[in-house]
Amino acid sequence: MGLFDIFKKKDKVNIAPVLPQEIYEAGVLELKDVIAPSALKVTPRELNLGDKIVRSFFVISYPRFLTESWFAPIINLDKVFNISIFVHPVETARVLRQFQKKVAEVQSQISIRESKGLVRDPMLDTAYQDLEQLRDQLQQAQEKLFDVGVYITIYADSEAELDKTESEIKSVLESKLVYVKPALFQQEQGYKSNLPIAKDELMVHSKLNSSPLSSLFPFISFDLTSDKGILYGVNRHNSSLVLFDRFSLENYNSITFAKSGSGKSYSIKLEILRTLMFDTEVIVIDPEKEYEFLSEATGGKYFNISLNSEHHINPFDLPTPREDEAPADVLRSNIINLVGLFRIMMGGLTPEEDAIIDRAITETYALKDITPDSDFSNAQAPLLSDFELVLTGMEGGESLVQRLTKYTKGTWSGFINRPTNVDINSKFIVFSLRDMEDDLKPVAMYIVMRYIQTAVMKNLKKRLLVIDEAWWMMKSEDTASFLLGLAKRGRKHFLGLATITQDVDDFLKSPYGLPIITNSSIQVLLKQSPSSIDKLQQVFNLTDEEKYLLLESDVGEGIFFVGLKHVAIKIIASYTEDQIITSDPSQILAIKEAKRLSQ
Repeated sequence: MGLFDIFKKKDKVNIAPVLPQEIYEAGVLELKDVIAPSALKVTPRELNLGDKIVRSFFVISYPRFLTESWFAPIINLDKVFNISIFVHPVETARVLRQFQKKVAEVQSQISIRESKGLVRDPMLDTAYQDLEQLRDQLQQAQEKLFDVGVYITIYADSEAELDKTESEIKSVLESKLVYVKPALFQQEQGYKSNLPIAKDELMVHSKLNSSPLSSLFPFISFDLTSDKGILYGVNRHNSSLVLFDRFSLENYNSITFAKSGSGKSYSIKLEILRTLMFDTEVIVIDPEKEYEFLSEATGGKYFNISLNSEHHINPFDLPTPREDEAPADVLRSNIINLVGLFRIMMGGLTPEEDAIIDRAITETYALKDITPDSDFSNAQAPLLSDFELVLTGMEGGESLVQRLTKYTKGTWSGFINRPTNVDINSKFIVFSLRDMEDDLKPVAMYIVMRYIQTAVMKNLKKRLLVIDEAWWMMKSEDTASFLLGLAKRGRKHFLGLATITQDVDDFLKSPYGLPIITNSSIQVLLKQSPSSIDKLQQVFNLTDEEKYLLLESDVGEGIFFVGLKHVAIKIIASYTEDQIITSDPSQILAIKEAKRLSQ
């Protein structure tokens, strides 16, 4: 005897549980016996279903007009409940005959009141107009009529909790002039009507035509998903999936704001891991050495950029011009970028120094036979020491040479005064800058990004560039400008830019901060600090409820924006993914200890 067998015994109110011994003696154990509750008690107002209390309701009355999304507050209610909507078509010809009789009755009542000299009844007039309008629409097949049953079954652990949920649902619906009643003495039929067997046993219907009925479908919910892409997380409103492909949006960029320890690196590492499965190359600029284990686990390449590193990048390297590019344009663009680099390295330049630097760069390239009119595809790029030599012989370059010496002969000379020996021919590349001096980090990030841009322009591939702790780049106008340029032009080269930062103030103080946000199709806000939330509320037009949601969110929770739509999101990883991407020190130590013991 299972749950559905129990339902057949309607003459019994209290039904004893089915003993395992009885099932064993019967020799049959079916699925319904496995999923059936241990006991069932039917009362006039609710069911006791195992350790749960269940109560069913039906909608009995609707207002004259139903607006779109009126049912959304119920659908998205953070409670355990079932909803069934039964739609039974009504034959139009039969309805029209009934309408003809009803219209005649209403018209007769209006005429009688007029003959008696009574004041007109607005309710009768409105009813007559509505009936006539609906009859015309039915006659012209613009509308159809349906018998609609809307049933709700709620679950709770106690009767007090059940009453509270009932009161909440009634309050939401009655504010919209929709009224419900409990299925007194029909709780069994109400519960069975809400089971996923599509059987209407309650049979409590209201007549609705197509237009108001359509306001129930589809369920207006806070869904934000597409039919392809990677899983970013779970919708906290209704547990649906937040699924998106950044490369199908108007631009491929994203930006993530979060306070320290709120899960921003965890979330982007999870996205990287899932993105690698879709034939996408991923390049990461990592200021805190958080992506080393991920690169090892995925077979990527890891470059440690520091003063004592064996990995070097020559900023004077030139990209090979594509077929649609003129060599002169490539050289000119590279010279402009180099001027920006020297502006960062030397702590700013006067207009005169800017002009001297520009001329010196041009002459340095000319020493290696690299000119706008030459084919420099196989030419050897000059080094920083070559540039210093040219600058020494130029009038007005004395001060610049003194400021440049520390990069060519001083403690920082091993950083950029070497030929490039970095090869990024891999699916996953990480440039770590943790061991770089803080004063040099903006310079290093600029050089690495320029090198990446050069590599991206050589051949067209789907790529994702991740810049963690991007507030470092916002400290300098040149690096911030370069970042904005990548955000704007990346789409032409099939490049998505993922910008991550915890220092909201530094990022938004820059004149380039807001344009970078507006050039990002995906925006993610995780848990925020009280000091930055007001600024974010203004930039993202957050409601007060969303503001407090960000302040009270747990690790890995926040708001996910795509265009004008956004949902509350919870980022969830599988156990295997979590072991690869975790940044929790205690977990990392446990993983290392497990590795040591296994060896």
